Amino acid sequence: MILIADGGSTKADWIALDDDNKKELFRTRTRGLNPAILTEQQLENRLINNYELTKNAGQVKEVYFYGAGCGTSGPTGKLKKVLEKLFPNAAINVAEDMLAAVYAASGGEEAIVCILGTGSNSCYFDGKEMHQNVPSLGYILMDEASGNYFGKKLLQDYFYKQMPDEIVKDFIRKYNLEPDEIKRHLYQEDSPNAYLGQFAEFMFDHKDEAYMRQLIAKGFEEFIEKRILPYPKAKEVPVYFIGSIAYFFRPVLEETAKKYGIKIKDVIRRPIDRLVAYHQKKEMKLT
Repeated sequence: MILIADGGSTKADWIALDDDNKKELFRTRTRGLNPAILTEQQLENRLINNYELTKNAGQVKEVYFYGAGCGTSGPTGKLKKVLEKLFPNAAINVAEDMLAAVYAASGGEEAIVCILGTGSNSCYFDGKEMHQNVPSLGYILMDEASGNYFGKKLLQDYFYKQMPDEIVKDFIRKYNLEPDEIKRHLYQEDSPNAYLGQFAEFMFDHKDEAYMRQLIAKGFEEFIEKRILPYPKAKEVPVYFIGSIAYFFRPVLEETAKKYGIKIKDVIRRPIDRLVAYHQKKEMKLT
């Protein structure tokens, strides 16, 4: 069988296809598998705890893993080593999640493709190759308008007392906001970016509040200015967005993009189904 995976920092979606007829056999989900954040042992533990993957490991002939944190050789090599151990009979292909977004969104046509999930990124795809205006340096330095970006903003506004009182009450009810607990997750536990991203879920409950719309719009403005406008064809080619932040706040995103003269072609919550369809059609191999 063939395994295709779309892996983020929070979760990874997997779909298995029959090697002969490319029909779907099963789908499953693991916790996030970002090799830039997790150790080799942590990656392995998250994989072997999935029954479907371990049960069928010996039958897998090819793995196509597209993931967050897989844009440079070090983390990519780490994850590839773990996958080779779990799937000993398979050819392992690892590529960054940006490439999955391109295949899922544009179908291989010229476009600007953006990710707004737990993390964020963008690229210009000329129909053959991806081009990025800057490399992604992750959740501490970059990731504008991502889940972890908004999580940080909410926590900052809460502790700096810049959050409206009515929203503060609900924020306190929903989360453990003890400083020691927050610092433990940020500096001692794995996946601090995914931890921050969970606070962004709070925005969904208050998306119609003026404070929240302003917070979201400001994040989108920052992303557009830094991650879309630097591309020369930003206002000429279709622009696609992938990820839950873009999907759930699409009206604010489209309104903000319109101010900059950018027209959004489509917003896709999860790319895995379109990614599988692309593989079924193209039957291509990653390099």
